[in-house]
Amino acid sequence: MSWNIRRRIRHIIPKAADRWDRRSPGLRELLRAELPTLLGVQEALPDQARFVGEALGDGYRWIGKGRSAKGIGEGCPIYYDAERLRLVEWEQVALSNEPTRPGSTSWGNFLPRILVSATFEDRATSRRFLALNTHLDHVSARSRLRSAHAILNITSTAALPTVVTGDMNAGFGSAPLRELLGSGLLTETWGAARNRDSTEWGTFSNYRAPRNGGKRLDWILASPDFRIDRAAINEQRHAGVWGSDHLPVQAVMVLLGNSAQH
Repeated sequence: MSWNIRRRIRHIIPKAADRWDRRSPGLRELLRAELPTLLGVQEALPDQARFVGEALGDGYRWIGKGRSAKGIGEGCPIYYDAERLRLVEWEQVALSNEPTRPGSTSWGNFLPRILVSATFEDRATSRRFLALNTHLDHVSARSRLRSAHAILNITSTAALPTVVTGDMNAGFGSAPLRELLGSGLLTETWGAARNRDSTEWGTFSNYRAPRNGGKRLDWILASPDFRIDRAAINEQRHAGVWGSDHLPVQAVMVLLGNSAQH
């Protein structure tokens, strides 16, 4: 699952649907209903990141920190079912010309943008794969394209099956998606899925009823090592509220090998 959970805004008066105390019960109930094995979250402030971890339950762990130079503020954590996946290693880099310098910016993005990457081992099969989670810049087209190129470089050198989750702030056919998908190293899971369990909703619903063919910003991409059995854009409301202004994107993926491996 990939889900932009919408950072809490304190310095303005949000509309009722955007208030964290109003929508957090819906977010919690959706997560408890789905319990994804792997979840990439965007726009999580530290208390929101902890909330997601608590909602998923004791069997889950998470990695990632804030995007600022001090590692605080908004982040892109990855959550995983620790009973199924073993964390091998992880790191967080800046999407900039200085990826190892926390809080650094380049390419026209005035806010830091980050990429969290983790290598996991499937406890059931001993197969390893790489998970990348990110949130590309909402203003700078140049930053989105350069960030996509950085993601593709990591994918090409990893020598591991790879899953990319993220709010790309870009639609299908945009320059960043063409960059990510054009080499054949990654595929878009909705299009590759054998079965689809929802309408192709726009993922940025902004607390309104989702619209078929609406703005699509959120993606799960995967290397050809995976077979995509099912995909969905989850339009379910829980506790009578939308959990975020974005809808979560989901996929059921089989890591191919000598035997059926999930």
